Amino acid sequence: MPFTPGYVPWNKGRCIGQKRPFKIAEIEIIRTALEERSRLRELAMFNLAIDSKLRGCDLISIRIEDVLVGSTVRDRASIMQKKTKALVQFEIGSRARAALDAWIKILGKN
Repeated sequence: MPFTPGYVPWNKGRCIGQKRPFKIAEIEIIRTALEERSRLRELAMFNLAIDSKLRGCDLISIRIEDVLVGSTVRDRASIMQKKTKALVQFEIGSRARAALDAWIKILGKN
């Protein structure tokens, strides 16, 4: 792109690139805020994101059938990554299982 007088790039002065990971205290603050606001879906997705360490595009492609067996939430799940096409297995922690279970009950899927 040629130089244009007065042109200001959208990212001038902004921190771009990889961000630092959340600290434990920050994770707890986010969880508490979601719980207080009764945002069950967001809490379930946040806990699942923390447990799985998946990319956002892979996280939002997870279906209920991927984490549910019968009427209970699985201890482990696997998903095919969109970018690498690799099968990734991850453990679903107790907080994520509880949040997923509460959200699924509201949906009436089990």
